[in-house]
Amino acid sequence: MNLFDNEPIFNLLPYDGTALYFGKVYDQNQAADYLKRLLHNIDWKNDEVIMFGKRIVTRRKTAWYGDKPYSYTYSKICRFALAWTNDLVEIKQKAEELTGEWYNSCLLNLYHTGDEGMGWHCDDEKEIAPHSAIASFSFGAERMFIFKHKQTNETSAVILENGSLLAMKDATQLNWLHQLPPTKKVASPRINLTFRKMIE
Repeated sequence: MNLFDNEPIFNLLPYDGTALYFGKVYDQNQAADYLKRLLHNIDWKNDEVIMFGKRIVTRRKTAWYGDKPYSYTYSKICRFALAWTNDLVEIKQKAEELTGEWYNSCLLNLYHTGDEGMGWHCDDEKEIAPHSAIASFSFGAERMFIFKHKQTNETSAVILENGSLLAMKDATQLNWLHQLPPTKKVASPRINLTFRKMIE
């Protein structure tokens, strides 16, 4: 159950995948505290992507942590995981408790304002264990999150609340794309933590 609204956890996807939205699992004070600590204690770097053969540095910042210095390549850039911080271990334990899954790594994204977003993609990189769960925590500004089926183009959207958890598993990454669209309505930061299971 949602820890604060007593609303049922529900699957956002009508078929071909499972995306469970737990709602707020941290109260406002806890979420604000984690946002502040993550902003200051994470080793943030501007994200880089290769597009049309050119290296582009984005305004969005990222960080990559894990049990081991796992290599992870997306957008044609290879990264190596840093050792867990105490805050990340606490949040990972919460993710494992609520989802019943196990995670060995976390990719973090820092969106400074609503001008920064993420285009359509799926988390299907070869380093990720096939069909494994991804637990996504949100701290800070509320943002729209949209799924789109790869074949039918059917969409499903949710507002990711401050302190909320979304778990994607089963065939979700195989059949659905997702995005965080930019918006002019948001002027404050959001941090997204996506706990994953990398192939050992």
